[in-house]
Amino acid sequence: MTMGHRENPSFPLSAAILSLVLVILIPCMGSQLQSSQAWSLLRIQRLLNYPPALSGWNTSMDLCYAEPNPSVTVVCYEDSITQLHITGGNDSFLAPPLSRSFSIDSLFTTLTRLPNLKVLSLTSLGLWGPFPPKIARLSYLEIVNLSSNFLYGAIPERISDLRNLQTLILDRNMFSGRIPDSLGALSLLAVLSARNNSLSGPLPDSLASLESLRVLALSSNSLSGQVPDLRGLANLQVLDLESNYLGPQFPRVARKVVTLVLRKNRFTGGLSADVISSCYLLQRLDISSNRFVGPFPPSLLSLPSLRYLDVAGNRFTGKLFSNMSCNDELEFVDLSSNLLSGNLPTCLVSNSNPRVVLYSSNCLAAQDRTQHPLSVCQTQALAVGILPRKQSKASASKALVVIGIVGAVAGGALLLGFLIFFALRRASLKKAMKRPPRRLIEHASSGYPSKLLADARYISQAMKLGALGIPSYRSFSLEELVAATNNFETSSFMGEGSQGQMYRGRLNDGSLVAIRCLKLKKSPTSQNLNRHIELISKLRHRHLVSALGHCFEYYLDDSTVSRLFLVFEYISNGTLRSNISEGVAGQRLTWIQRISAAIGVAKGIQFLQAGIIPGLFANDLKITKVLLDQNLVAKISSYNLPVLAENMKAEVLTGGSSSVSKEPNEWPKHADKIDIYDFGFILLEVVSGRPITSQKEVEIMKDQLQASIAADGAGRWRSIVDPVISRACCDESLKTVVEICLRCLSKEPSQRPSVEDVLWNLQFAAQVQDAWKGDSQSSEESPLSPSHPPSSPLMLN
Repeated sequence: MTMGHRENPSFPLSAAILSLVLVILIPCMGSQLQSSQAWSLLRIQRLLNYPPALSGWNTSMDLCYAEPNPSVTVVCYEDSITQLHITGGNDSFLAPPLSRSFSIDSLFTTLTRLPNLKVLSLTSLGLWGPFPPKIARLSYLEIVNLSSNFLYGAIPERISDLRNLQTLILDRNMFSGRIPDSLGALSLLAVLSARNNSLSGPLPDSLASLESLRVLALSSNSLSGQVPDLRGLANLQVLDLESNYLGPQFPRVARKVVTLVLRKNRFTGGLSADVISSCYLLQRLDISSNRFVGPFPPSLLSLPSLRYLDVAGNRFTGKLFSNMSCNDELEFVDLSSNLLSGNLPTCLVSNSNPRVVLYSSNCLAAQDRTQHPLSVCQTQALAVGILPRKQSKASASKALVVIGIVGAVAGGALLLGFLIFFALRRASLKKAMKRPPRRLIEHASSGYPSKLLADARYISQAMKLGALGIPSYRSFSLEELVAATNNFETSSFMGEGSQGQMYRGRLNDGSLVAIRCLKLKKSPTSQNLNRHIELISKLRHRHLVSALGHCFEYYLDDSTVSRLFLVFEYISNGTLRSNISEGVAGQRLTWIQRISAAIGVAKGIQFLQAGIIPGLFANDLKITKVLLDQNLVAKISSYNLPVLAENMKAEVLTGGSSSVSKEPNEWPKHADKIDIYDFGFILLEVVSGRPITSQKEVEIMKDQLQASIAADGAGRWRSIVDPVISRACCDESLKTVVEICLRCLSKEPSQRPSVEDVLWNLQFAAQVQDAWKGDSQSSEESPLSPSHPPSSPLMLN
């Protein structure tokens, strides 16, 4: 008679003697348990290093009739073992790993000698090693529980060969890799649990075919991606996906689900009340610590079977009312760390139904200090995400209409641009010889001036995007922006102005962006919206903080746009002011760097006014809105966009800055000179190195500059010019900049220079400075030169 596995085939006589001993010593087991299986159990005891739980096993007892205990249970049917339960402790106990001599492969090889095994439970025993695929040989297995061990590697694909498997529990191990797609072949599987492992990747779609599945528990892994559609799992009662990276869409589940745990994931978007309300058996709902946004569905509180509700740590908004209804059986409610306003429902705080209710860090009218301050509520409320779109035929039709209009407008604009380019290119060539040297086209102050259209290089410049080194303009999804800003966290908030709130974000490709969030007080028509987006998409220039894309938020009831998110490139090297008048003296910009920055600003103004159609005027230019990149390239960050200005009430001032945008035919006369006046402010600070904060300061400095120009001598600039540059710049270069600055600050708009005139003078000042510096032995030691532009250097023979 053969006894189990023989380790040394060179001693058949010893094995025969051992078999004979077992037959003599275990007479009862001969009729109840095959001797090979008895031998296998004793070998398992040895492979597990004789754990305390198996201390009672010996050759003199009938293991089939041994008294079951919490640690060991052996169940036999006829002459075969059908169930084997061995545990080293309770469910949460984690025994230390077995010794280095332990072999998981030898253990499962021995287990395969129990061919009729239906239940295998080996928990908290310190097992370690990869999960052997040979478990597939135990074809009658119905329940497998290997929790609280140190098994690692991938779950073997061959586990799908266990066609009778109903329960698979692999909790608290070290499994990694993806969940096998082959699990979908286990048609009888009712429980799949692999909590606290290191599984990664998306959930396989094959899970949706497990029609017998009742429990799916995969919490505390590294799973990611969208949850498959589980509405076909009519028997699913428990779905536990806590602490993963799943999302962004809320899982679709069947109506009979009882427990739904999604906390600590990346689910976002609005929460549809219809989806949750259909789960009439739902008792536990935990969606805390996600990125849900939009209105909180009040119907959650009145679900007929709900006992536990946790929505903390999201961005739910909406107003709660004291007369809202609640389910009387609610035991725990956590609304903390959202943006809910109004009053806490009376039914939640009623003494007649004691329950745990948490609601701190909201915007509720609570009589305590646990709520957000008003400033946070106002700031964060504008940063919440998109509301669910209305799933109706009317909304779908509207969406198709908008898409069609956008496509038609974009295509038409592109075609028109090319036609204008080629037609006017020919016209401009004919007039090229008639144009004065160094003079660019002058443009009119309103409408679409003919002189603007005559220079098609402005239009073509807007199309040459590849040279800018920035990605193409596109439409962003709200999920991208939520992920980029970590759900619009306070740490991402950069500030708020008349043109909305600004957030700093990091896209999936690692690039930093600035996101402007604008709440539209009045939803624009689709025609206006398309026109606005077309204009924004053109804001791409070397000297502008370029637009990268946009995102819409829609109202739930009628699908009209409620919020607009504009995405711009992120510039991190500070403002022009911080590099001139607020920095350390040794780190401030040199004179030639300041001229270069001013030229960049002027080119940016030129593009805003003449490089796009329609042009943008009265852009509220300020030195604090001019940013410098890592290469000290100046970029304008403020644009007078109509879509931004429609939310504000202001008047266009012909003598100063303004932030009100008008249609092309509504611009006042000399509208282009408003930006020139603001540019004069910037030049004044560039020269003086001191912050200019009032109109009175401007008038005083204008008088000083005019007096300095009329004076003579090297010290005439000493009282007004920034000492950092006063000894390192050419007198003629400085005089040129000061003169154009004073002209920009003229009270009469008609006396202010054109942007092309400004550019020519600044470029001339830069050339003079370069020549003077090259002719000087040391620009830092040379006094302020009173001379005119230097002549050609001396030639030594």
